[in-house]
Amino acid sequence: MSENKCLLVLCNTPDRATASRIARQLVEERLAACVNILPAVQSVYRWQGRIEEATEVPLLVKTTKRAYAGLERRLVELHPYEVPEIVACDIASGLPAYLTWVAGEVLSSTGRGT
Repeated sequence: MSENKCLLVLCNTPDRATASRIARQLVEERLAACVNILPAVQSVYRWQGRIEEATEVPLLVKTTKRAYAGLERRLVELHPYEVPEIVACDIASGLPAYLTWVAGEVLSSTGRGT
């Protein structure tokens, strides 16, 4: 499984339309194999010295370590927030066939599948 080097990336968006637009772009550009758009959540956070609350729509992005830098750059470009939440977690284990599929669907930074 370690040869697949897959990541799960969390990114909250301000609304469903933005979530759908970003998810589609990431998959079309082969920076992600799959993006799950979750139901809206209520976020409470500190921003510029104040406590804020907002309804956000989370994305769960499946990608590879090789594609992560390009994915992060593209998320920043597509995202309307000044500082978008982009958090990547290593996938320690998973169904080998699924991880192989993820790795095969995502382009590496060299433009070829990983």
